[in-house]
Amino acid sequence: MRIEWKNKARKQLKKLKDRAVIKRILDGVEALESNQPNIDLKPLTKHEYTHRLRVGNYRVFLNIDEVIEIAIIEEVKKRDERTY
Repeated sequence: MRIEWKNKARKQLKKLKDRAVIKRILDGVEALESNQPNIDLKPLTKHEYTHRLRVGNYRVFLNIDEVIEIAIIEEVKKRDERTY
């Protein structure tokens, strides 16, 4: 699966201060790209994005088009009561 990052998601990732968290998020996205079975990817219902990838306390929101096999990373957010 091919991965594309939206500018908004790139900016949110750059704002994170903890390099270990950034590396874990990038590793999670890389695992998604290589279709590894152990990632925590969940389809969303009644949400503006189609899927979310859980990486620790962070959520990577993305839209997946399975026909052309592309995942577009839309947002990276820390999990709190307003995330969903």
